[in-house]
Amino acid sequence: MQLQAGDTVTIIKDLDVKGSSIVAKRGTAVRGISLTDNPEHIEGRVDGQRIVILTKFVKKSG
Repeated sequence: MQLQAGDTVTIIKDLDVKGSSIVAKRGTAVRGISLTDNPEHIEGRVDGQRIVILTKFVKKSG
């Protein structure tokens, strides 16, 4: 799976967000992702907060 900036991904596992009480729920769509210097990380907005997500916990939508 090759992710590109601007893609929409779906979270495949409930994830606790470090430094926050937010839980990114399984099935949540993250739109307009940004790539980072690390190919195993992406950035996206969940519940109005910008977070870093490991790519192993997402699948590309569409």
